[in-house]
Parts: sequence; structure tokens; C-alpha cells
Amino acid sequence: MAASEENVLVIGAGLGGLAAALRLAHAGCAVTVLERHAGPGGKMRTLPSPAGPVDTGPTVMTMRWVFDALFAEVGARLEDHLTLHAESLLARHWWPDGACLDLHADAEASAAAIRDFAGPRAEAEFQAFDAEAAALFAAFDAPMMQAPRPAFGRLAAAVLARPALIGPMAPFATLAGRLARRFSDPRLRQLFGRYATYVGGSPYAAPAVLALIWHAEARGVWRVEGGMHRVAQALERLAAAKGASFQYNAHVARIETRDGRASGVVLADGRRLPARAIVFNGDPAALERGLLGADARRAVPAGAVRPRSLSAQVWAFAARPSGPDLAHHNVFFGADPHREFDPIAAGRLPDEPTLYVCAQDRGCGTAPPDLERFEIIMNAPPLAEGRAREDDGTCRMPDFQDRVFGGLARSGLTFDPLPQAPALTTPAGFEALFPGTDGSLYGRSPHGLTASLRRPTARSCLPGLYLAGGGAHPGAGIPMATLSGKHAAAATLGDLASTSTSPRTAMPGGMSTPSRTVAAAPSPSSPS
Repeated sequence: MAASEENVLVIGAGLGGLAAALRLAHAGCAVTVLERHAGPGGKMRTLPSPAGPVDTGPTVMTMRWVFDALFAEVGARLEDHLTLHAESLLARHWWPDGACLDLHADAEASAAAIRDFAGPRAEAEFQAFDAEAAALFAAFDAPMMQAPRPAFGRLAAAVLARPALIGPMAPFATLAGRLARRFSDPRLRQLFGRYATYVGGSPYAAPAVLALIWHAEARGVWRVEGGMHRVAQALERLAAAKGASFQYNAHVARIETRDGRASGVVLADGRRLPARAIVFNGDPAALERGLLGADARRAVPAGAVRPRSLSAQVWAFAARPSGPDLAHHNVFFGADPHREFDPIAAGRLPDEPTLYVCAQDRGCGTAPPDLERFEIIMNAPPLAEGRAREDDGTCRMPDFQDRVFGGLARSGLTFDPLPQAPALTTPAGFEALFPGTDGSLYGRSPHGLTASLRRPTARSCLPGLYLAGGGAHPGAGIPMATLSGKHAAAATLGDLASTSTSPRTAMPGGMSTPSRTVAAAPSPSSPS
């Protein structure tokens, strides 16, 4: 591959890498995306089933405006590339005693549902909580999520400008502690505490400010027609149309440096690909552990990637359900949240897990087919560092099945046929797919008030190497990973412009040099 003055390599075709590649190609860079798997998406994966591909990663799009902005910035429209359906019902929640609560995109409908569920006092408590979450989201959006590099001073200034935020922030309280003071009904504390798991945390250790995640969901969720993996496919097509080149089954063995900055990569077959800049769309923990070479290890300090966030056991399968009337998004709670999070904190699977059930063929008033597709997620601890990796789960399959499907059966929900080992991804399976992560799905743990400030930003400590993905700022979740791609592209373009020896010319179509596909091989260049 001939080197271009503005040649940029993107390692990983997760949403962060795709968003960065699209912007860079649109700006005129010669972009090559190297992905160790067979297609784009990273953790936005699918597994095959008799009913078609089943999503086994993110199940819903929130913060749609992030994606609208991305497409608009490159002269496109989201609706021309994806068909989205707004979900009026956010989620249906179930408890072991048979109680059921629907939350809605319409705040008044949610308040009315909570009144019917738990009484007028609970309704008033929810309305106060909803207003607090909205205020927190508004205050932290610009200085945290939208900023390329969050700074404590800017965050403090935002709070000092609105002293009323100090109460909802509860700077020295956990989310569970704050919810205990906000809600008198323990079921509502349990429900809203679940939002800490969206970024890989426990409500008993995550900061109270994470209540703002509720507002991100309350502002709307969208179902992607055809499955969430279509988002990655749409970004890939658009980036390719702008001139980006994609190589799949491509194992990046090492990042090279020259004169103290990233200068290219070495592939498993020994080929060297030079670059003016490299965007790493993977968990920064892989860099810190030296899995992409000793030179790249100094790009990320250990405190930016440890401690690790939660992992999960994820089932993706097709079956015929019997029992409760399922919505598209369903949450089956255990009776005592401590029996979920205390074992996880100790490194064990939960005794009484909360189970998220996505009925992928339901929603928007459509009748489901006879054979439906399901994704079920159970929170789990990451693999302990230095501990022997667990097996693939085959020998423990009866226990794994009973923990999930036995629990659902006790709530009246059964499946025929019951899924088997190929439908399950365990923490060890995620580590195998994304080496260096310990199976953690969300990068660094969000526990602690300053956790969000410790996460690595787009500019790594190694000049010429930039970071994108859920392990980098602003964090986990598909909107956040997409924003990370924006930050990485902006940092890359800014530095290229400042170091160029001749003026850059933006070419709307970009430049591309096709390359042959590299043979498949295990690699730590895993997207997120």
C-alpha cells in the first residue's frame, strides 16, 4: 500500500472506529480500516439462528441526535440509510410477585403508570427524580459528553453556576444511596438503580450522578429495522463511499513507532502499513497490557483502564415463548438486588440475577412470527486479572441454563426449544473475541466520583495514536462510542494540519488504496 501524506489507519470497525473513519474520509484522508473479525460492528454482533441473525450486543438506539449529527456532518441523512421506529414503550418491568410496570417515552404516561403501580406518593417521587435527571443531563452534556477532554474545573463551574444541582448530584453518595432517599418503594429504587449497569457498574458503587442515564433513555429509544447491526453496516457503506478502504480478518500484531510517535502497524503476515496517524478502536486495556507491542504500551496508563467494568452472560437464540405478554424490552427483577450485586462484587455469578429479555421481533404494533428471536442478558463479573480463564461454559451449561431460564420459568416465561451452548457468550467468550478486556464490556469501571475523568481521551500518551470506542471518553454505549469517534477524528485532523509540510486539500470522496485481505488470526485489535 502506497503511503499518503494523510494516510490514516483505523484499527477496529466498532462504532467509534467507523464514526472516526467516516469523518476522516470525508475530510480527504486516505483511510484504511483494519478489523480482526469478518465484518463491522465490534460488540454490535449477531449470531445465526433458524429465524435469522440475532443481535447479541446493544439492542436499542438512544440519543438519536448523535447519529443525525454524524450523518449531517458528512452530507448525508440518517433516514436515507436506516429505518428507525420510535418505541413509545421504553421497557416492561416484572417482579417475582407478579407485579408489572411499563415505562413510556411520554413522561406523563410513565407517571400515571407509576401511580397505578405504587400510589400517588410514588408518582410525585418519580416526577421529582425525572426533573433532577433531566437537569443533570443538561448540565453535564456540554462539559462532559460533548467535550473532547473533560476537565474537573469545567464540571465544577457548571455545578457552581446552578447550585441546585448539588443535591441531585449527591457527590459523596452512590446511585443506590441517592435512590433510597428519593423513592419510598424499594421496587422503584431497584428499577432506576439498574441504569448503572448500562455503563458496567453496580448501583451500590456507581456515583449518584449516573441518574442522568435515565433521562437519556426517557428522551426516546429507537428500534432499528433489521437489527442493531444495521447501524454498523450503514456507517461502513457510507465511509466506503467516501473512499475508506476496509480489510476484514486482518490481525494487527503490533503498532510501530518512529521518533517517538506512532508510524504504522505490522500485520500477522509480516506486512508493514505506514501511517501519518492511527486510530485505535479497541479497549485501551489491550494497549496497556502490551498486546499491540511494547511501543504502544505507554499510550495508556494503568489507572485509565482499571478497575474493570461488568461483563455479562448473553444468550442469542430463536424459540417459541410461552407466558407473560412481552414487549420489545423486558426486565425481570429478582426479589433482592443485593443477591445480584454482592456476588458480582465478589467475582461470582449473581445468586438472584436481574434478566433483560429483548424480544427482537416485537414492538411497534407488529405481530411476532411463530419462531421469535431473543437476546437475554445477565450481568456478570469480568474475569479476575491473573486468574485462570474459565472454560467455554460447556461443562457448566446446566447451571448456566438453570440460572437464567429456571429463573424466567419461575416468573412464568418459558422457551421452546431451550437454547444450547452455541447461543451463549460468557465473560471468557468476550475475552476471546476482544483480547485484553478480561471480558469487560464497558472498559474502565464507572465506580467512584472521578471515574469519568480517569477514562482515556482521544489523544493517547503516544503522539500519532488516537483512541475511540466505549473504553475511551466519553464512555460506553453506542451514542458515547460514536461521540468518541468524533473526538478522535477531530484530534487527528487537528494534529495532521499542524504537522503537515504542505496545505491539506479536503477531497469529499477521500482517497483509497485497495489491499488484499489478510488471513484470519487471533488478535487484540478488537473494536468496541
